Amino acid sequence: MLLAAGLGTRMRPLTEQIPKPLLPLGGCALIDRALDRLAAAGVAEVVVNAHWRAERLAAHLAARQGPPATRLRLEPELLDTGGTVAAALAEGALGPGPFFVVNGDVLWLDGPVPALARLAEGFDPARHDGLLLVHRTAHVQGEVGFGDFVLDPMGTVRWRKEGEIAPYVYAGIQLVRPALFRQPPAARFAMGAVWTRAIEEGRLAAIVHDGLWFHLSSPSDLVEAEWNLGARETGRSR
Repeated sequence: MLLAAGLGTRMRPLTEQIPKPLLPLGGCALIDRALDRLAAAGVAEVVVNAHWRAERLAAHLAARQGPPATRLRLEPELLDTGGTVAAALAEGALGPGPFFVVNGDVLWLDGPVPALARLAEGFDPARHDGLLLVHRTAHVQGEVGFGDFVLDPMGTVRWRKEGEIAPYVYAGIQLVRPALFRQPPAARFAMGAVWTRAIEEGRLAAIVHDGLWFHLSSPSDLVEAEWNLGARETGRSR
């Protein structure tokens, strides 16, 4: 499932007329970069939720050529990151097995092994309800606060404590079992609610991204990412 329903308020004015995942970066919409990565990982079908400027997203997906196949799930009222996945599961849209959940505005460049393949290889349904991709907080260009998670040597995660600086930030990509969303707390809820329960049960883990990851929250973040991508292709420096 690819999450593309958000309002993108921090990216305005760029998102006043289009959803954030349609913003271009390096000549390619953010959502296409994510879909291309999923296709390369062997994913055949992706459910995409839509709310803000949903008609623009629908037209873009209809015109897109090549895998994966996409199925648009319109969301008249926002259900937040966890609620939308739970609703899609309840409708039978995601099947009974593990599946990826990817933020539609996330931009990552793979290291030696593609990140999605690393998640698939590291995921153990006997031990995990969710396996997250995280990035080193200190390596992020942009404002991400004090990070999100602390990892033990086995990759098991815990939330950062109050006043603590956490070494890892969630990178917007995860591989999960439907069991992670059992007994949802409400129709609308953030992913953190089910992560917290999985943490308490010792069933949430993470792997650290070994490539590049870009935090895209504001227009200036997009400019910075554009420059960095161009620098990699041309070899230029500031």
